[in-house]
Parts: sequence; C-alpha cells; structure tokens
Amino acid sequence: MHILLAPDSFKESLSAVQVAEALKEGFSQALPEATFDLLPIGDGGEGTMAALIAAMDLREFRHWVTGPFGQSVEMKYARQGQLALFEMADLVGLALIPEGKRNPLGLETRGLGELILHLAENGVKKVLVGVGGSATNDGGIGLAAGLGYEFFDENNHQLRPVGSSLGRVARISGEHVPTCLDDIEIEILTDVSNPLCGQQGATHIFGRQKGLSEWLLSSVDQEMRKFYELANPQIFTQAGAGAGGGMAAGLVTFANGKVASGIGTCLDLLDFDRRVGQADLVVVGEGRMDRQSLAGKAPVGVARRTPKEIPVLAICGSLADDLPPFPTENIQAAFPIISQVADLDATLGRARENLVRTARNIGNLLAIKKRLGQTAMTT
Repeated sequence: MHILLAPDSFKESLSAVQVAEALKEGFSQALPEATFDLLPIGDGGEGTMAALIAAMDLREFRHWVTGPFGQSVEMKYARQGQLALFEMADLVGLALIPEGKRNPLGLETRGLGELILHLAENGVKKVLVGVGGSATNDGGIGLAAGLGYEFFDENNHQLRPVGSSLGRVARISGEHVPTCLDDIEIEILTDVSNPLCGQQGATHIFGRQKGLSEWLLSSVDQEMRKFYELANPQIFTQAGAGAGGGMAAGLVTFANGKVASGIGTCLDLLDFDRRVGQADLVVVGEGRMDRQSLAGKAPVGVARRTPKEIPVLAICGSLADDLPPFPTENIQAAFPIISQVADLDATLGRARENLVRTARNIGNLLAIKKRLGQTAMTT
C-alpha cells in the first residue's frame, strides 16, 4: 500500500511537516510494508511557506523591513532563482502580536511592500504572497507605502499608512514608485473568497478576531469602501479581495497582483496530480475541520483534486459540530485525534502523540481489512 500524506499545519501546535512525519510513524507501526509520500501543504495561510520550502528545496533568506510597530525587524522569505515567496503572517501575523497590543487599525504593513521592492530590485520576477492569519485591517495601505506610494488628506497633509487613515485619504501619489515593479508578477495565495467590503467583507467577517469592537465594524467598513472608491472602484467585485484584512485588495491595486487559490497553486507547485496517481490512499488533515473548511481550505482542496477511485481520509485535531455527514467532498471519513477532555495547552502539547496513535489505529483497521480480503480469496 502506498499512502500519500498531505496534511496542513495544526495551528499553534505542529507544522505541516511535523504532522506528516507523525502520521507516517503511526501508520508504519500498523502497516510495516506500506510506503509513503510525505506532501505537507498550505493554502496561503500560516505554514504555507514552510511546506513549500520542505517540498521544493527552496532556500530561506531574511531581509530587514519595517515591523508592525514601526521598528526594524528581519522578515523571512524563500527563493529559488526568479521565484520568491513569503507570508504576510511572518510580519503581522495574529500569533506574533501580544493580545494587549492588537490594534488592526494601527499596525503597519509597510514591511511587505519593502520586501517586494527588495525582491524586484534583486532579480525576482514572480512572487507568491500568502495573506492568511493577519492581525491587520488596513486594506493594504501600508504595503502600498512600502512600495513608494504616498497618501494625503484634504489639506494635503501626508498620512500615516495604517488602517485608521483610510477614511481620510483624499489624494494618492505614485510619483516615487520605482519602475522595477513593472517587471514583477505577484500571485496572491488565499483560502477565502470574501469580498473587500460589506457584511461578508474583510472587516465584518474577520475584524472581531483581530480586536475590532463590534460597534466599530460598520464605520471601519465604510472607511475602507471610501478609500477604494478613490483607489480602485473595480475591486469591490473581486472575489478574495478581503483576504488579509484587505491586503489582497492592496496587492491587486498597488502591485498589479492576481488573486489565486492558495491550495490550488500549492498543489501545482508540488506536482500533486502526478504524485497522487501513484497512491492507494490519501490522508489529509488540519487543526480543526469545520464547515468553513469545505469552502476550499487545504484538506478539501486536496480531496477535490484526488481521483474518485482513490480513497481520502481526514485526520484532524478536532471536528466541529457543523460538519455534514461523511462521505463529503470526496473525503470518505474524518477522525479527530483528541483522546480525552483536557485544557487547550495540554491538548496542543500532546498533538504529536495523538496523531501517531490515531494513525496507528486507522492503520490497524486497514490491516484487518487486508487480512479479511485475503481470507475471502482462500475460501
């Protein structure tokens, strides 16, 4: 039996690489003759870069940029020839911002633009940007400033490029944007299709988890709309423009970026279609599977690309109550790894051993099925 292991990361616990290795260990204990293809993946959110680095043998680099609080920080990126990739979350990820300092309208994303400019000046022709897991809601105004754009109010005073300035912008200047950006292609990797504004937009859907008060959501959404009515009115019909607190809209508008399926691009880069054709079983997974996962996040993205005749199993940290009965979306069955009720820190700390145990138990079932099949053939 040849098993393709294609999990996403388990947030705040294990990387996709670590999850794949734990699954292999568990399955190997029950199925010692099985072979494995480890294919850790990401869908544009946190962990995408680590998964691609591991699978594509990319080199990791660091570059000094402006951090979320205006300080200088080293931001990592990966590169292979004229291709580079980085994650927004490595600069302004929610997990990097202390709870007491979470202010999605005051954090800076200038460093993202500075990094793109650095890449463009150093021979990179294509950049993949993952925009998941951000702590900001600035519509990409900070990114644009890092590229050289300037923003002014009605009195021609230059504004600080943060989310709280969006509603005051009266004039945008691209006078100092370098021409090297004309030669670079930006692909925006996201696992969401939310528009920029409205009830399903960046602010209303993601603002609360980033620290926005309920009573601010409508006014912040209106300020985002006002800014883009000036900057790029066509963006309101772009699916996925709301990803990353509107960062996707900023990349489209100020860097000529194109929104793409994070999982689709990842699978293309990893030669998934060829590798899955050699598999007898595919195993996917993520930290928590819920109905939102079915909209196209990593596990479902893998399942949809898997030929119907190859079974797909999901092994996840936990399963939400809003999931439909399985089989669904080409996933035959889904298994949570939590073995007992415990506090969150203890559960996260035992993720690896729980993964190994669950994979071993499923492997034991597969071994039983194999033995039953052999017995039936001899009777």
